[in-house]
Amino acid sequence: MDLLEKLRPLLAAEAAAEAYGVGIEPAELEQAVWLRLLERTRADGPPPQPAAWLRGAVRAEVRGARRRARREVPYDPAGDGPPCGPDSRPAEHAEHTEPAEHAVLRAETGRVLRAAVRRLPGRCPLLLGALLSRSDPTYREIAGELGMSQGSLGPVRSRCLGCLRRMLTAEIAAPELWGKER
Repeated sequence: MDLLEKLRPLLAAEAAAEAYGVGIEPAELEQAVWLRLLERTRADGPPPQPAAWLRGAVRAEVRGARRRARREVPYDPAGDGPPCGPDSRPAEHAEHTEPAEHAVLRAETGRVLRAAVRRLPGRCPLLLGALLSRSDPTYREIAGELGMSQGSLGPVRSRCLGCLRRMLTAEIAAPELWGKER
């Protein structure tokens, strides 16, 4: 017991100095080091140089916390916000930031949009297809590809988008209020 009372202020100071740098609470760090000391004392007896051992144990726990922070991916049940900190998500998991449900819904929305664009009349499917292209062509390139003047792209695009908006609004009309008077 005398050893614990002697080490308590040193551990509190070491934990307070190191803990916030790795994003853990000093009390958690203290608890981990006390547990480490208990395990060591049971196996080999008290350390010969307790202060030096304690400093080494604090550093080892901090290194472990850093490793865990690099590997762990925080759980975000809403899936709509960035991770807790700029470095809290490792680079190999960066492509997995979106929950699977969101990816499926986004893909389905894209399929519905492309299908609606294909059903548009006249040159609209070609024009909107070129505007939605991943290659991101310029108006000059689109006009050359479609054989239109560059100045007419804007008005035609506006008419096509209006037609698409009306088509999608009719397909995704708000449901009627059931059992309620208007």
